[in-house]
Amino acid sequence: MAEKLLFIFNPHSGKAQIGNELVTIIDIFTKGGYDVVAHPTQAPRDAYQTILAYGDEYKTVVVSGGDGTLSEAVEGLMSLDNRDSIRLGYIPSGSTNDFAASLGIPSDMEEAARRIVRGKTFKCDIGKFNDTKFNYVAAFGAFTDVAYATPQESKNMLGHMAYIIEGIQRLPKLQSYAMNVTCDGRKISGEFILGMVMNSNQIGGIKGESIINADLSDGLFELLLIKAPANILEMQPVIAGILRGDKEGDGFCILKGKEFTFETEDDVQWTLDGEYGGNSRQVSVSVLEKAVNFII
Repeated sequence: MAEKLLFIFNPHSGKAQIGNELVTIIDIFTKGGYDVVAHPTQAPRDAYQTILAYGDEYKTVVVSGGDGTLSEAVEGLMSLDNRDSIRLGYIPSGSTNDFAASLGIPSDMEEAARRIVRGKTFKCDIGKFNDTKFNYVAAFGAFTDVAYATPQESKNMLGHMAYIIEGIQRLPKLQSYAMNVTCDGRKISGEFILGMVMNSNQIGGIKGESIINADLSDGLFELLLIKAPANILEMQPVIAGILRGDKEGDGFCILKGKEFTFETEDDVQWTLDGEYGGNSRQVSVSVLEKAVNFII
């Protein structure tokens, strides 16, 4: 008897290209020995709700969409008692697909499906943001809300360029946040325009192996903090230092750790994997080591 496979896909992700590939992807899974149950997402959070309701009936779950759809799927899996016995495949179809790039999953959807059929299991670290799970980045500050604030229609028409256009429009409005931060007990205080806790070698479509050099299963995440400059000229050495691969300099630092806290007197808006993550004055981020079995 063929093994059942739950295939959840976001039909609107990216430029909605999954519609052109759907029959071929299902045929690849069927020829690979799977009995496929396909579910197109109907609304935000539907991938999470579907896995929460039915995920424990399957040993293999595959999702297709952008980073937000994958984040929903992981959060659903992490809520299941038998998550250690479930393998998660991913077919990226979003505009940026940062996490897929770090996992080495190809952007070609048919090839990604073939690799799921023949692939190996990779135990990947996952982040915990207060009581919520995330895949690869929890962030606040400059440009971090661009992904979810950009209209879906613009993403479908323009792809990654839509994010760039939205980001340029934000330049005159950059805000700083007075914050106390700890990384495994080390305390850092200041006015920050950007903060990221991440487990990825690509953020916002920008590859940064020489900058971040993340190991997705070492039990450590990277923390990037950039302090507010007095003027635009002060940003030049910060950018140059980061691009050189420096881990610390005037105005910025990049640290590795397992436990992070963020405290501020005002509400700060966070994003999780490019989606709205809520407003908070106190945040705790930790690493759940080798928590999800990805197929790569």
